[in-house]
Amino acid sequence: MPTSVETRRRAVQAARGEIAFDLLLTDAQIVDMATGETRPADIGIVGELIASVHPPGSRHDAHQTHTLSGAWITPGLIDTHVHLESSHLPPARYAEIVVAQGTTAVFWDPHELANVLGIEGVRYAVESSRNLPLQVMVAAPSSVPSTPGLECSGAEFSGKEMQTMLAWDEVRGVAEVMDMHGILHGSERMQDILEAGLRSGKLIEGHARGLSGQDLQAYLAAGVTSDHELTSGADALEKLRAGLTLEIRGSHPYLLPEIVAALKTLPHLSSQVTLCTDDVPPDILLEKGGIVALLNLLIEHGLPAVDALRFATLNAAIRLQRNDLGLIAAGRRADLVVFDSLEQLQAQRVYVAGRQVAQHGVMMESVTGAQTAPPRDTLRLAPLAPGDFTLRIGNIQHGEARLRHICGARFTRWGEAEVLIRNGCVQLPDGFSFIWVQHRHGRHDAKPQIALLEGWGELRGAIATSYSHDSHNLVVLGRCPHDMALAANTLIASGGGMALTQNGSLIAHVAMPIAGMLSDSPPAELAAAFRELRERSADIADWEPPYRVFKAIEGTCLACNAGPHLTDLGLTDGATRQIVDPVIDCRETPTDAQQQDDSPGEPNNGQYHC
Repeated sequence: MPTSVETRRRAVQAARGEIAFDLLLTDAQIVDMATGETRPADIGIVGELIASVHPPGSRHDAHQTHTLSGAWITPGLIDTHVHLESSHLPPARYAEIVVAQGTTAVFWDPHELANVLGIEGVRYAVESSRNLPLQVMVAAPSSVPSTPGLECSGAEFSGKEMQTMLAWDEVRGVAEVMDMHGILHGSERMQDILEAGLRSGKLIEGHARGLSGQDLQAYLAAGVTSDHELTSGADALEKLRAGLTLEIRGSHPYLLPEIVAALKTLPHLSSQVTLCTDDVPPDILLEKGGIVALLNLLIEHGLPAVDALRFATLNAAIRLQRNDLGLIAAGRRADLVVFDSLEQLQAQRVYVAGRQVAQHGVMMESVTGAQTAPPRDTLRLAPLAPGDFTLRIGNIQHGEARLRHICGARFTRWGEAEVLIRNGCVQLPDGFSFIWVQHRHGRHDAKPQIALLEGWGELRGAIATSYSHDSHNLVVLGRCPHDMALAANTLIASGGGMALTQNGSLIAHVAMPIAGMLSDSPPAELAAAFRELRERSADIADWEPPYRVFKAIEGTCLACNAGPHLTDLGLTDGATRQIVDPVIDCRETPTDAQQQDDSPGEPNNGQYHC
C-alpha cells in the first residue's frame, strides 16, 4: 500500500524538527549504497518511512530510541527472482525464515504453482502473500508449460491469460520466458505473451540459458531484459554487455568464483547486477540462508561487501522499479537490516516498515498473513502396480533392441544401448536405471512414459517426486518395479512430495499435500525431514553429493533445456524440440531355449536387486 498523505506529512514535520520521530536509531554505521561509503549517522523514522538521516547525536526527540552500538545498517535485502515453491513452504512460513535473515522483499515467479493450478495458482500466490512482513511482488508466469508440444502440465497460458494477470496490481511483470525456441522462431503464443508484457509497461524476465551471439541479441530484441541462467564468467559478461540485468543466483554456487572474477575485470560495477536465490530447499534455507548466504559467498570469493550489498539493495530496487526501497534515505521505506560485521553477514536486527520484527535471526512475533485456503488433492492418479514400471518394445516377447537413452543428470546427452527383451520386458543393462514419468493433472488418456537412464549408477532402490520442473508430473527413478511402485503410491496417498524406497520398504518421505509441492509442517520440522531425505538418498544413489541428487531429480524432466529429457509425452530433444522414438531397431528372436530358460511366473524385468 502507498504511504498515506498523513504519514508523509508527519515525516516532513519530523525531519524539520517540528515533531518527534516515532523511532530513532542511533550510533549506526550506515552502508551508503549511493556513494559506496560507510559512515556514522542516526536515522529518524515516522510510521513506515525514513524521515531523516542526520549527523550522530544531533537529534534526541523520539518516542522510542534504539542504540545500535556502532553496528552496520543496510537497506533490507531484495531477492530479484525466486520460486518460493522450491522451499516447499507456504508464503507465511517462508517469510518467517527469510525476513529474520534480512530479506524484506522478493520477486516471486509462481510458475510451479501455475503449472499445476493455472490462473488459480497465481491467484493463490497473490492472496497468500498479503499482510506479511515480507514484501512479495509477483510475476505472471510465461512458462505454462515451459515447452509446449513436449510436455503437458495442469494448464496452458497464452496472451489472454497474461493480460489477465498483468492487470492485477500485485503482478509486476512477465516471469522468466523459458521458451527461448519459441521466441527465436516466432511462436505465435510467445509473441502474444511478450506483446501483453510490453503493452503493460511492466518487467519481462528472461531465461537465456546457453544463448550467445545472434540468438542472444534476438532474445533481447524481443523485449526480454534480465537473465539468471548464467553458466560462466564469460557468459555473464556477454549478457551484461548485451544490456541484460544480471541476476546472480545462489542455487549454483560453483559458478560464483568465476563470475566474481569476471566482474572484477570491469572498470566499474554496473547498476544492472542484482542477486537472486532462484531455488533453495528448506533445510539449506533454514541452516545457511537465502540471499544472505549468497552475499557471504560473494564476499568470500573476493567481492567487496559494499558492492555485494548494493547488488541486493539499490540495484535490485532499480531493477524492480521500486523507488521506495534500496537506500537509507529520507522518504524511503524503513526496511533495514543491522549487521555487526561486514566480513560475515548475519542479521542482528531487522526492521520492516519502521518496526523491529526480528532479532538475532529469530522473528519477534509469529507470522500469520492472509487466511487463504491452500490447494490440495492435485495428484489425480489411481494407485499403481509394479507392472506399470516395465519397459516394453511393441509386442516383442523375446529379442534384442538398440535404444536411445538419457546420459547424465541436469546436463544430459544422448546415448545408445543394446538391450535384451525377455517375456516382453526390456532387461536393464549393468549401470543403468529406469526413469518413469506419469501425467498427474487429470488427462485421462495419458500413459506413463519410461526410458533408460545412464550416469546415475545402478540405483539401490527408488526415488519419487511430484515436484519436477516445470510441469510437475510424477517422476520415479529406480531399477526395481516393486520399489518404484511403492514410492509412487506413497506420494499419491499423501498428495505429493518426495519419497525413497529400498528393498520393499519406505525409508524416507516428505509429504507435500499443497499442490503436490508445499508442506503444512513447521519450517524446522520440514527442514529436518528434508535433511533426512537428502541423507538417506546416499543409500540409493552415489553419483554425486546428495544435495545435487535432488537438484538433478527436480530438473531431470526440464524439456526446455538442451539434450534428452523424459516428459509425460515421451522422450524429448530440447535442441530440436521433437519427441524422439527411443527405438533405433529391434529384432524378435524367439527360441525354444529362451522359452525354457525364462520362468513361467512373473517376468524378471531385469531387476537384479529387487
